[in-house]
Parts: sequence; structure tokens; C-alpha cells
Amino acid sequence: MSAIISFGILLALGLALFCVMKWGNVRNVGVTPVHLFTFIAILFTSGLDVGLIMFPLAWDFPLYADTAAEPAYAFTNPLALEFGFWGFLIWAFYFLTTFYFCVIEPRVKFFEIPIIKLINNIVIIGTCAFTGALFLIYLPYYATFMGDGETVIPAFYVITFLVILVAAFSSTDIKYVRVLSVGSTGLFAALILLMWGFGGMGLGGLFGTASNIGGYFTNIHKFILPMTDYHEFYLFWWFAWSIMIGQFTSRFVGGMKTWQVLAALLIFPSIPLGLWFSVLYYYHLNSIELTLMINVSMMVVGIIFVINSFDSLIRLYTDNLNLTAARFGTVPYVLGNAVVLFGLTLAFQSQWLQIQWIGIVVIGLYVACLAYILFAKRAEVMAIDSSPEDRDLDFHKIDKVH
Repeated sequence: MSAIISFGILLALGLALFCVMKWGNVRNVGVTPVHLFTFIAILFTSGLDVGLIMFPLAWDFPLYADTAAEPAYAFTNPLALEFGFWGFLIWAFYFLTTFYFCVIEPRVKFFEIPIIKLINNIVIIGTCAFTGALFLIYLPYYATFMGDGETVIPAFYVITFLVILVAAFSSTDIKYVRVLSVGSTGLFAALILLMWGFGGMGLGGLFGTASNIGGYFTNIHKFILPMTDYHEFYLFWWFAWSIMIGQFTSRFVGGMKTWQVLAALLIFPSIPLGLWFSVLYYYHLNSIELTLMINVSMMVVGIIFVINSFDSLIRLYTDNLNLTAARFGTVPYVLGNAVVLFGLTLAFQSQWLQIQWIGIVVIGLYVACLAYILFAKRAEVMAIDSSPEDRDLDFHKIDKVH
């Protein structure tokens, strides 16, 4: 598996670099362009899931700190490692696919080939279910007021099903997806402020802890290829998400040049990630216990992140397969999606399905798409000098119109 993911990473980063060098000044305009803040909010909340809320304190920081068991992590501190697993360079995957679906795919139509469309949508549905399984598995660590902190009790299955049900309903109208994305970004910022204030960090504590992130940038080359099995799992996870997030978010790009899209994706999501992990790392270092209020707040934001992830992806695969609410009616659409995704969530929870398998399929799609372009669409792609949707945009009217 390490050889496969290493090949995939080098291929993706190489293609991202080529796209910036070849089409750096091409304006990227999606079919439903929005302002930069809205675009980043949609990208951030669609491209991240409940693992962002639940992984660091419950699992990651203790794992990275135990360098006796995992000597590969000894080259830097746990905060730098967590940031490197979630932030900055890793978002180049999303840049590549966002640019591709905004500028290249409309000419190539590789993902309109029936067998490719089928495989891609199976990937989307499977990754949705994986997100649900993560939420279900880690919910006991935060909903300790409902259980023993470890066991998945029946109430958690009910909560998970209701979350999927709400996400399915939210996906019935794109305006719900956009409003929820912007709203949840605000709630995430509020959660950071709440935990910062409760932890008594002050500005000095925050900046002192955040300075550890520098360990990532001084060792950035070590984060490119998998350093451990756990890092490999993260990289497969990012690959599994990459095509569908690019396919969804590309429709919202509002006229940035290609190099600006890359800069935006590398920088803007990394700022709240850095702040969030810095606050959590302070809690870890100082062994600060989470109160009921903090636990509930984290669970609420985690639930909203899951809904955000689900609704955008449900919207994507149902549009792709013409399984829309307009065609079947709202109630059959919502219930049908909820039942199927909940069933697959249980399959992932039992580890009958694994995210690494989906990641391998996505890498295969990368290779197949590149081969298709080289052998069948090379001339058309190399002649690209603008985005198909490029036009004179009135940015004061974008969000009002769409």
C-alpha cells in the first residue's frame, strides 16, 4: 500500500505544479460562482469532517507524543505533526481537482464516461459512509454524559441516523448547503474562542503553543510521503476525498486565477486549522479536563461538520446519477439516501469496508484520467486558455443571483 500511495502523492503534486506553471493566469469560474469567503467556507466545511473535532485530543496527540512506540514522530512536536496531517500542502490535492473540474473537465468529459461516472459515484457514496462511521465510533469519547466514554450504545446509532437524515434533507436545495457551510464556519470559530477562553490561555499561551507549528514548515519535506501506517491512512483518506470535493467545490469558484486558487487553498483553511490545533494542544499539554459544556459544544460542531460533509456529497452523487428530489419527491429522496448511507456506515464501522480501498480506486481514476487526456484529448487540453464559464462577473451580484 505504501508504494501505491507514494506514487499517487507524487503524481498529484507533480500535476498540481504543472497546472500552475501552464495555466497560472487562467481565471477559474464555476457554474455557480460565489465570493471568496463563501467559497472558502464551502470548501472548508465540505472538505473536512468530524475527525477534525474528535481525533486530536482523543487519539492523535497522545500517539504522536509517544516517540518510544513511534520513533518516526520524534523529528518534531505533536502539534506540527497534527497540522501537517491536516493542513497546508495536503490541500494541494483539492486545488488540483478543483482546477481540473473547473477548467479541464468541461472540455475532456472524462467523468461523463458511463463506467467512470459509476465508479466515481460509488467512491462518493462509500466515503460518505466512512464519515458516518468515524462519527459513530468516536461519538462516545465526547458524549460521555450519555455513556461510559467508550461503548457505542443504541442512542448513538439513532443520533447517527438522524444526522444522515438531516443531511439528506439539506441536500435537496443548494441554498441549504451554502447557508449551512457559512454558518458552521462561524460556529467553528466560536468553538475555538470558547475553548481558548475556558482554557485560560491568553494571547501569550496561544502564540507560545502555536509557535510549535513551525516544526512542520522546517520539516515539510518529511510530510510528503508516508512516515508511518497511520500517516498512510491519513493520506489515503485525503485521496479518497479529493476528486469529489474538487467536483463539488469547483462550481463555486468566483473568478480567481489558477495561482490564486492554489494560494487560497493552501493558506486560508490552514489558518483556522492552526488556531484550532494550537488550542487543543494547550489542553493536551496542560491536561485540562473537558467540561460538560465543552463536550456538548464539540459534539454539536462535530455533528454540523458531518451534516456539511454529507449534504454536499449527497447532492453531488444524486445530481450525477439523476437521483434527485425533483425526480423522486422529497420524502422518498431523503429516506432512500438516509437508509442506504446508514447501512454503509455500519459496514465501515465493522471494518468490512476500509478507506484505503477507496483511496486506491481514486488513484486509479487519476491515472486513467491522465492516460485518457494524453492519448485522446491532449491537443484540446494543451490549447486551453480560459475557463469555460469565464465571463465578466459582477461580484456585487454573485451571491444575490446564485
